[in-house]
Amino acid sequence: MSPLVIHETAENILACVCAELTLTAAKVDDHPGCPCRSCVVPGKPAWDDCGGDCLSSGEAAGQLTVNFVGLVATSHFPTETRDVLGSKNCQPIRPAAEFLISLLRCAPGPSNDGCPPSCEDLADAARILAVDATAVWNALLCCFPSTRDARRGQTFVLGPQRAVGPEGDCVGIEQRITVAMPSCRCAGEESS
Repeated sequence: MSPLVIHETAENILACVCAELTLTAAKVDDHPGCPCRSCVVPGKPAWDDCGGDCLSSGEAAGQLTVNFVGLVATSHFPTETRDVLGSKNCQPIRPAAEFLISLLRCAPGPSNDGCPPSCEDLADAARILAVDATAVWNALLCCFPSTRDARRGQTFVLGPQRAVGPEGDCVGIEQRITVAMPSCRCAGEESS
């Protein structure tokens, strides 16, 4: 495997999701689009910024991050994992990398006098959350496969997507994706 393949894959995921959010904003009235804070991060992202600082610059509020979660060895991606140390007869092992996509937006909170957010504010936040969830899904199914020059494109398995928050004035979605990395071969064999 190339030493940069995991990071480059994370960057491709981020670019696809950001592009889809930008397209979605052009199609859906009042949708914020790709957040001004969009980056590949080490480990699970901190929820200390859901993008309120972007509003003064006119950019879309929010925080979009992609992080590497871990590697698993597979013999027949995505169905079978195997113990690499126990592998005999130099059977091909294919690594697969898991990534977490996190998209956070500002959540409506109580008013200055302690009243809960209005139903209208809550409905607007729920709508943005639902549109964001669909945009992330579309990005992974429509854009991401073409990021690899292979006959069938990038090979991956979508994990669960779930709503997260509200917490710390943020609400959003998390999407897991496991991506097959280029095959590893024994010494002397060509790698694919």
